[in-house]
Amino acid sequence: MDTKTHDTILVLDFGAQYSQLIARRIRENQVYSQIVPYTISAEEVAKIAPKGLVFSGGPSSVRTPDSPRPDKALFDLGIPILGICYGLQVLSVMNGGTVERPRQKEYGFAHLDIKQKASLLLSGISEKSQVWMSHGDSVASLPDHFSLSASTENCTYAAVEYPEKGWYGVQFHPEVVHTTEGSRLLANFVLDVCKATADWSMESFIESQIEEIRRTVGDKQVLCGLSGGVDSSVAAALIHKAIGDQLVCVFVNNGLLRKGEADLVLSVFRDNFNIRLQYADAQDQFLSALTGVTDPEQKRKNIGKVFIDVFEQEARAAGEIDFLAQGTLYPDVIESISPSGGPSVTIKSHHNVGGLPEDLRFSLLEPLRELFKDEVRLLGKELGLPDEIVNRHPFPGPGLGVRCVGEVTAERLDTLREVDSIFIEEIKKAGLYGDIWQALACLLPVKSVGVQGDERTYEEVCSLRAVTSEDAMTADWFRFPPDVLQRASSRICNEVQRVNRVLYDVTSKPPGTIEWE
Repeated sequence: MDTKTHDTILVLDFGAQYSQLIARRIRENQVYSQIVPYTISAEEVAKIAPKGLVFSGGPSSVRTPDSPRPDKALFDLGIPILGICYGLQVLSVMNGGTVERPRQKEYGFAHLDIKQKASLLLSGISEKSQVWMSHGDSVASLPDHFSLSASTENCTYAAVEYPEKGWYGVQFHPEVVHTTEGSRLLANFVLDVCKATADWSMESFIESQIEEIRRTVGDKQVLCGLSGGVDSSVAAALIHKAIGDQLVCVFVNNGLLRKGEADLVLSVFRDNFNIRLQYADAQDQFLSALTGVTDPEQKRKNIGKVFIDVFEQEARAAGEIDFLAQGTLYPDVIESISPSGGPSVTIKSHHNVGGLPEDLRFSLLEPLRELFKDEVRLLGKELGLPDEIVNRHPFPGPGLGVRCVGEVTAERLDTLREVDSIFIEEIKKAGLYGDIWQALACLLPVKSVGVQGDERTYEEVCSLRAVTSEDAMTADWFRFPPDVLQRASSRICNEVQRVNRVLYDVTSKPPGTIEWE
């Protein structure tokens, strides 16, 4: 979207694990935020004309000679600045203060002792408010004109300010949920200090993106690989709203989809949205490529190769195409930007239809590249997509091929589809689907002796898995009420002929991954 029509807060990333979270918290105030490398020049910042800057935390020590430092000319732009953790230390040392490694480090919970009751940044923050600390270094002396606004038991300069310049700094992390009033503090900075206008919304995003898509595409055609997942579905719906039949969607049925998924995609996009949809039923091709293959990486390679072959064929059948649409999201973009590097962006391979022949040359169209996952879901709802698509859990590109552990056969896929369907159905019946980041079932390459009816059986074993997560970088296993697992297990063993034992995976990430393969 054209951010010039909206006030913007820039988050300068010094390598913090929480930079994305800072941006999300700012956007919760309906103010657009953008993450940029700390190496951005003052000239580039001036062109963007943000209402405020946030210096993020980072793993470095500001006391080392080669520690990351922003362009010093930023301090001459007259733009409000909030320094968080390492960002506070940078703000201090570059303006004449000092930072030392104290005898007592501070990690975890702390409580504020507010010194400046009239502080604009701390307005409305409770006395003894809980904050989250994670630092070794801390400010030892303040630059001229700065004043102390809050302390904690082990950190004298927990919050500082130079209100005449609009410069503020906190040693704690207001963006994490452990800082109970962190959202209020960030709102104070964005709305009261920076005086940003809260007018960034899904409605405004849709309007501006439609204009941008029409301007970019003109009268050309756009090709979109539609998987039925959240990202590609929302991208397709948005582009179709902008250019109608100039969009051609390709849906490849690889035979590795969940039960009823192909019918859902066809119903939603072909019947309800009236999108030009080319349906490629390539189940036999994919199954043939997986025959006898048990190595997870080889499975992925074979699936990817067949997909490229099928997609290429469908792309040529679509006629002259100038643009390839991708559901790239903002985290995919910023994860590919090194904090120590320049502004170059690379497309992550799992979002890019890579491997297409060179004579199929497209320009990329990525209408979601400014959004986080939860924002994409909101956008999907605004565009009228059904909950089954908008709120669905992440699903791997290779689909059930990597959940059918061991050899992939038509029979095992059918078995897994039934197991998966029952598990998801029981989760939804219990009202727990929205509490879980991802739920899945795997069919294991072992068999188990069981007793079903009056007969001994020797059948397949399945493993159920459900995790909670913020970003899938780490994950914890979901604590189901026992009766939910019991109902799922009972139904699976009773209704799925070839399964007689159900396991529940209680491995966190790390050491495990969310998927088995």
